[in-house]
Amino acid sequence: MNDQNQNNENTHDLYAVRLQKLEGLIAEGNNPFLSNCQQNHTSESAKTLFDESKTDENQAEVQVAGRIVSFRVMGKASFIKLQDREGQIQCYVTRDELPEGVYNTYFKKLDRGDIIGVEGRLFKTKTGEITVRASSYTLVSKSLRPLPEKWAGLTDDDKIYRQRYLDLIVNADSRKRFKQRSNIIKEIRNYLWGLDFSEVETPVLQSVAGGAAARPFETHSNALDCPFYLRIALELYLKQMLVSGEERVFEIGRVFRNEGLSRRHNPEFTMLELYQAYSDFRGMMTLTKGLIQHVAERVIGALNIERPDGTIIELGGEWREVAYKELIVQATNDPKWFELSKADKLKKCAELGIEVNPDLEDYEVTNNVFEKLIEPTLIQPTFVTHIPKELCPLAKITKEDDSTIDVFELCINGQEIAPAYSEQNDPIIQKNMFKAQVGEEVQDMDTDFLTALEYGMPPAGGMGLGIDRLVILLTGAESIRDTILFPSLKPLS
Repeated sequence: MNDQNQNNENTHDLYAVRLQKLEGLIAEGNNPFLSNCQQNHTSESAKTLFDESKTDENQAEVQVAGRIVSFRVMGKASFIKLQDREGQIQCYVTRDELPEGVYNTYFKKLDRGDIIGVEGRLFKTKTGEITVRASSYTLVSKSLRPLPEKWAGLTDDDKIYRQRYLDLIVNADSRKRFKQRSNIIKEIRNYLWGLDFSEVETPVLQSVAGGAAARPFETHSNALDCPFYLRIALELYLKQMLVSGEERVFEIGRVFRNEGLSRRHNPEFTMLELYQAYSDFRGMMTLTKGLIQHVAERVIGALNIERPDGTIIELGGEWREVAYKELIVQATNDPKWFELSKADKLKKCAELGIEVNPDLEDYEVTNNVFEKLIEPTLIQPTFVTHIPKELCPLAKITKEDDSTIDVFELCINGQEIAPAYSEQNDPIIQKNMFKAQVGEEVQDMDTDFLTALEYGMPPAGGMGLGIDRLVILLTGAESIRDTILFPSLKPLS
């Protein structure tokens, strides 16, 4: 019998034992699934009440509740650890402090994973651990399935992603990471609210999937009898808000792209997009740098991030700014790269060891050089400016070079974190750029957006930031799946 079958059999046997315990409790008139329980103190707030100057008899009484994650029976006494949203607290339960017969008949039959409430007075053990001396306990919810082994934790990636709740119960690093993710989003909001930005909500279902070059998920509205798309970006509705006179807007929302999965990509992910009237892509540089530094200081308490290889990413100080074309010329060692034919560029890519689909457009061949050869090397914060205009039809064309646009892509830790533009507000130019871009992976023009532009949109800077990638950067996660509570997975057969 292989290990997996053995584990399944053991789990099934333990399930049967726990189910028998449940049936016994119910038969004796007990309710193993209460509708509520007093939790007047969290694990951490309870610990703060311990007073070193007081005797055990004068310590605070607390009421804590949580899941049993550790259970040590020592004859007439037991030590358990309860885990709640803030951490863990130890409880000391003795036969003599509970009503007669309760300890042996009921308490000792509790299982690791059960959720209970405990009331009692604080004390400190000989090892110095603040503990609750239980005067009573209440079974709140019976756990029928055993938790993963407490020392090994949960290590199987597929199970971690499919049963994230188990990962969060047994893996402290995961709990910390997702708490940090919550705080990252909180601090993004705090920073933008401090700059007088308004948070808005725009449609997830859109009649035209615009704002990015990506393949959308399609659906159908029965009520309206027409096709809809899950949004691939937040951009076009937010810029309509600029037309309305709302000069500083942002949205944090889910976007959906029907494309591949990888360490850096998930079909459903979270974006921040913001737009500020009377600004441009350089104004967005200042804002983006300030935002990321604010979040880093508030959430991880530092502007230096150590990578697994020991490299320190410096978020403080000056951030590098370099033109896209300059990086391409340096990487290819060819000052005439942008004058080469597509065939010559493909030949050069082969010499550089870059695999490129020959059916790609000329500018896409060049962008493969950037994504495969250059971007992974941009570890320190780098604003890559003035990218080819074909890569984004929504930005202002550079006055000094009409082949590029006034944008930057902020790269940190070898990946793009945030692009930003000087937004295109000329409806005629915008329409022509849309026409040039429409293709297999880009939906039809959003005529509603073009109509809005014709009413007049103020000059503006816009920025998009991938929340999941920012979480990877600040928490040291290895994959985007480690930053998303429930990543996209193929259903089990």
